[in-house]
Amino acid sequence: MASDKKTEPINHFLVPKHEKLSKDESGKVLENLHIDFDMLPKIIKDDPAIKHLDAKQGDIIKITRNSQTSGEAVFYRGVTE
Repeated sequence: MASDKKTEPINHFLVPKHEKLSKDESGKVLENLHIDFDMLPKIIKDDPAIKHLDAKQGDIIKITRNSQTSGEAVFYRGVTE
């Protein structure tokens, strides 16, 4: 059975944009937030929303959501097994 792009979770209008950050970007985020990777909320590497990103343990995922009050809200998650 072929995969239909319209039924994949990443294409659903309620699923926010997920991006895998580069090592440089990850370092800057952690530095700007004054935190360590272990302090980030976690996301499982097999989560359907990030499977297409080929994320590995230790990567950081940037999640951008639409917000009625601020227009856009950015969240970060650390990838774990």
